[in-house]
Amino acid sequence: MNISGMLYGARMLKIVDFPAAEVLGPEAGEHEIYNLIERCGSVFIKPIFKGGVGKKGKSGLLGRASDLKTALAEKERLYFAEHRVGNAVYKSRGVTFEGAVPANHEIYFSITDSTRYRAPVMTLTHHGGMDIEELDKSQIVEVPFDPLTGLSSFVISNALSDLGAPREIVSPLVQHLPKLWDLFHHYGMTTLELNPIRMTENRPGHLLPVACDFKCGFDRDDPRVSRLNLPSDLFMTEVSDFEQEINELRTYQGQSDVYVINDKGTILAPTFGGGANSLVTEVLGSDAIISSDFGGNPPYEKMKEVMRICLKYYLKQSNVLFVIGGKANNTDIFVTFRAMADALREYFSEHGPTPVYVVIGRGGPNLIRGMGAFKDVLDALRLPYRVFGYDSAMTDVVTYAQEADRWMKSGGRAQVATMLGLPADA
Repeated sequence: MNISGMLYGARMLKIVDFPAAEVLGPEAGEHEIYNLIERCGSVFIKPIFKGGVGKKGKSGLLGRASDLKTALAEKERLYFAEHRVGNAVYKSRGVTFEGAVPANHEIYFSITDSTRYRAPVMTLTHHGGMDIEELDKSQIVEVPFDPLTGLSSFVISNALSDLGAPREIVSPLVQHLPKLWDLFHHYGMTTLELNPIRMTENRPGHLLPVACDFKCGFDRDDPRVSRLNLPSDLFMTEVSDFEQEINELRTYQGQSDVYVINDKGTILAPTFGGGANSLVTEVLGSDAIISSDFGGNPPYEKMKEVMRICLKYYLKQSNVLFVIGGKANNTDIFVTFRAMADALREYFSEHGPTPVYVVIGRGGPNLIRGMGAFKDVLDALRLPYRVFGYDSAMTDVVTYAQEADRWMKSGGRAQVATMLGLPADA
């Protein structure tokens, strides 16, 4: 659940009285746009993408205008613009008009939940307005802090001192940045980023930090998110029919997090556990069709339905069905494997056989019973398979799945098809 841009960002910042740039939505009339240009000198025109899509400026999806005619021309150009990120294409749902904020200093600020420190971490630099990854490490400070005491003024003051920040920006930031902890903490956020915060002169000799771009992510299971009264469709990203069907299952016990990496991939990898998902997704790369985490001890009915949906959309194109996860603590492997095997058997019964190589790697309660149940179904379906237990290194299992995929591409699929009584090009 992510939000980017000032359309909703400015509204959330207003809750904690943090200054933000003036912004108009896609419904703004010509008179409102003209008045905003008159007040601010110029406006930035930005497309609206659901789900927090970044890197728009580098893709040319950012306009600036100092007169109404140019502003309307940029609106026409960007209103339904498309933005490609990896294999995904996102379509704009309108534009925002954001008033320009004159400033000599730009600040980057973020708060995130850190798994490294097991605490929230503040990241701060006075070299903002650009990608944080492009800055030298000496220009950035990262400070973990105690969530019980929150982000106090002295933490920010010390950080700015360590950076050697200009004296005139220290006091305004020390006064205003602690407000962002209240927004982060009380509304279920997992990350909050403002880049840039522009230090504008609100009166002679006094600077005011003004947020000019906003990004945040929410824990969608945190009830505090509802305090913001945000529209429910705001969190609907550009999802495929497959992702939508899987997401419907979030109402049941267990996880059903899934994302399509490459809809032309050849390895279908239902994965259990966040760590396993990270490793599998990184190593398989574009060969993987989906990135997923189906852990959390799902009941038989849910796991069978998840598997049915995966097979319905992607089994035909898959060379390898790769069922992989770490050593579970509480997930009943017998239940999940029996559900997945039953879904596979029913798919073959309904749609006929398809050539696929099955690779399984897992550990946890009732592992042997679960593997036995899966093996019986694979034997009955006459599919080639390889099963790895909890004592096998996950990297080796992932490598084996890649080798199986290469073998299938170089003639193995034709051999499996012949074994199943299908044409060699099936």
